[in-house]
Amino acid sequence: MGELVDHVDEHDRVVGVVDRREAVAAGLLYRMSMVLCRDETGRYLVHRRPESSSRFPGEYSWLVAGAVHAGESYAEAAGRELLEEMGVRASVRPLFTFLCRGELSPYWFAVYEATVSQEQVAPQVAEVAWHGWLSGTELRDAMTNWKFVSDSRDAYRRYLELTADATR
Repeated sequence: MGELVDHVDEHDRVVGVVDRREAVAAGLLYRMSMVLCRDETGRYLVHRRPESSSRFPGEYSWLVAGAVHAGESYAEAAGRELLEEMGVRASVRPLFTFLCRGELSPYWFAVYEATVSQEQVAPQVAEVAWHGWLSGTELRDAMTNWKFVSDSRDAYRRYLELTADATR
């Protein structure tokens, strides 16, 4: 069996445990946790996925993302993914959660925020081909001109609704 995730309902209540591949194939709801990273000056960490990636090769994201394992909390998963993908151990703060009808499958999508310094970031080569820091204005422009993972775009639109910070 592969990566086990909690199968959840439309209200984000756990109804069972399933292999993530099976959840995706069957369109079952499960949970994903994302972290947006900002540095001390407020810039956003953006990264590009490797061309060899099985999902969204060569596309950009402003979120560090991963599935929430069975029995794991959204916050635990956010911290784990931040460490696994970017080599950063940091406190994460919840921002919002929504039901995402993603390209690959539907899932509950919890977005967290962490403040990290540039020096802390040591991305895993298998997960990140490039990374950089963008101001809010630069991120907005990149969203228009770069190919971002679709779920990342969806979260960005929702983030803009919640905060004016992203326009700086």
